[in-house]
Amino acid sequence: MAAHQRSSQDVIHVPTGDAIALQRQSDTGEFVGPALGTTQPKIAVALHDGYYGCTSGTGFSNRAFLEVLTRTLPPGRLLVMPVRIPRSDPSYDPAWVAETDRIVRRAEAEVVPVPGGRAATATVSGCETLCERVMEVARDRLARAPMAQLIGLDIPFLGLGPHQGTDDPFGLLLVPRSTSELASPEDRRRIRWEHRGLAGAVNGGARVAAISHHMRGHLEQVYDIPRHAVVDLPNGLLLSDHEDVPSAPLPLPARAGFLLAMGRAVESKGFEDLLEALHLLKRRGTRLPHLVLAPTTHTEDLTDYQRRLQAMVRDYAIDATLLSRFSPDYRSWLRSPALRAVVVPSRAEPFGRIPLEAFVSGAAPVVATRAGGLTETVVDGVTGFTAETRDPMDLAHAIRRALHIGDREREQMRARGRALLMARHDYEATIRSYLRQYTPWAMTLSDAERS
Repeated sequence: MAAHQRSSQDVIHVPTGDAIALQRQSDTGEFVGPALGTTQPKIAVALHDGYYGCTSGTGFSNRAFLEVLTRTLPPGRLLVMPVRIPRSDPSYDPAWVAETDRIVRRAEAEVVPVPGGRAATATVSGCETLCERVMEVARDRLARAPMAQLIGLDIPFLGLGPHQGTDDPFGLLLVPRSTSELASPEDRRRIRWEHRGLAGAVNGGARVAAISHHMRGHLEQVYDIPRHAVVDLPNGLLLSDHEDVPSAPLPLPARAGFLLAMGRAVESKGFEDLLEALHLLKRRGTRLPHLVLAPTTHTEDLTDYQRRLQAMVRDYAIDATLLSRFSPDYRSWLRSPALRAVVVPSRAEPFGRIPLEAFVSGAAPVVATRAGGLTETVVDGVTGFTAETRDPMDLAHAIRRALHIGDREREQMRARGRALLMARHDYEATIRSYLRQYTPWAMTLSDAERS
């Protein structure tokens, strides 16, 4: 990695236009940046969800990642490059943006929005353009840092590696929260792009983070990433992040008792299998609580998949509320005393955040399929109940077990789930451990900074 020295005569460049300087406010009320002439290492983060709003668990994880960096790095060492989302976009959340700004201001971070919008992440060509733009910004903003690392969070940035030059003054870490091989195996063009991008990154010396044991095996076996290039960076939660989740009003039919299932409106989440399982239970005379089903997107109109689920609810006469638009406030229902069980019927799951959300909120039991990373958090009879993937009959059996759980067993599952969360999935501890091991220079104050 190249080292660059900054003389005492250099002037700190305050960005204008697309770049936003987030600087601390002095006692006089003027905005001031870092002291002129200082030389600081830098951590740069590119992300597509979680800055201007949140459309899935990825958004929660991405903002948690940023928040840990702001708590851990000395002031002025963080560069954030979010894909710009305009206010007119349905996924733009003013309250979320205000909180994100507060988080990054605390660290005196520099934020440089990357043009493109949400549409850019939907196509291979759009992702390629995003990767080119991120590399251009990184070269410009990190050129004078003595040490630096660029972190690309999730699939849209898996193509960063081929755009990195041998003389670029920063290392590269890619954090795929999923892959197209898992989420959309029919999209062969995107899958080929991911394979090329990851291979190019590793050949250039980059590291690739595994967010679960399952993802480590997937990256090594399916994407042919050498073991030495994969670093363990298990996903998790910030334990303080759920203390002030605002309570959203429950749908009226759910107040007497309900099942909750939520996630992105994609086939890999297995919501069709859940509806088939409930249909089987209903035919066998099992008394079912109301279902709150939230297969969500950020768009106004229903997708074909959501319409299919809607038709199944109608045809099977299932007592359900179907919610199509994402809201971070749905998490508050995990604290409801009316909740009978949380169901995660995924067909493929790189990690599985919802069980941890349940554990931290005291929700129990969790019913989950044995898909990917879910096996690391939901253990049958210990922290929840499990079923085979794509097997509605087995899922129906697991749901029936959950509905007949006793109070003592429910409390035991709550305690075990929270213990597992604390022991293995404290995200702040995980990220700090990574920084100490791989970028200790980012956390160390210079003599000038100490004084």
